[in-house]
Amino acid sequence: MTKEHNIILNTVQIHQRIKRIAFQIYESNSDEKEVVIAGIIGNGYIFAEKLVAVLSEISDIKVKICLVTIDKKNPLHPITTSLKVSDYQNKSLVLVDDVLHSGTTLIYGVKHFLDVPLKQFKTAVLVDRNHKKYPVKADFKGVSLSTSIKEHVQIDFSKEEAVAYLL
Repeated sequence: MTKEHNIILNTVQIHQRIKRIAFQIYESNSDEKEVVIAGIIGNGYIFAEKLVAVLSEISDIKVKICLVTIDKKNPLHPITTSLKVSDYQNKSLVLVDDVLHSGTTLIYGVKHFLDVPLKQFKTAVLVDRNHKKYPVKADFKGVSLSTSIKEHVQIDFSKEEAVAYLL
């Protein structure tokens, strides 16, 4: 089977889900002056950039973006962020990744931010695969997808297009 036959979400569907998630983030932060969108390195950060763009269009909340660098193969390695702790301390923060598979990356990302007092802490993913081995959930998700363990979800982001594939 080719990639074309395994499309989970096409460009239009991904843009619709990004917009819906942005509205959900706005609704849960409507009383806030500022929100931090923390994207996990790679596609998580690209997804975060797209959320920030929509949030900036639909709300007057100040939105800061943060790059979260996690070694996905060795999540116990030190995690770094592009913002100083004081930039997100006592703020509302949304940790963003593209796909939630086992929950390993997201749980270690959550753990990093738990060392800092936050006003509110939520998570967002584009695709939730429902194969968690950790007790972590996505507060905002584009789509839940039941797949086999052997299957893989890949999201390709480009300037204008985005497609999610099941491989």
